[in-house]
Amino acid sequence: MEEITEGVNNITVNASDSHKKNRIQVSNTKKPLFFYVNLAKRYMQQYNEVELSALGMAIATVVTIAEILKNNGLAVEKKIMTSTVDIKDDSRGRPVQKAKIEIVLGKSEDFDDLMAAAAEERLIAAAEEQS
Repeated sequence: MEEITEGVNNITVNASDSHKKNRIQVSNTKKPLFFYVNLAKRYMQQYNEVELSALGMAIATVVTIAEILKNNGLAVEKKIMTSTVDIKDDSRGRPVQKAKIEIVLGKSEDFDDLMAAAAEERLIAAAEEQS
């Protein structure tokens, strides 16, 4: 556990980038997929776009989240950036390069209508449950 913490603490990030309010750093171990999908929807509602970011094995999760949002007509792809970052690995005694991806998604033209329709469906379902 210490190695992971130390590796995370040693990631160098641009100071201007580290406090983006609309960035989601995705882990494939911490939260379920749809937690991130729903969080991305909320960020797009608030900020009109969301930046999904991941390292290593979590990259597949970020791609899946982006595809779910695009296939449901909620998001359009604005930018994809790939890079590598050095992560300190104490077990090997040297930095290890990890792949990194950042995907920026913006609201689709239909985003607001689709979100309103989904909210209305939830209200109707809740009302039917109570009756």
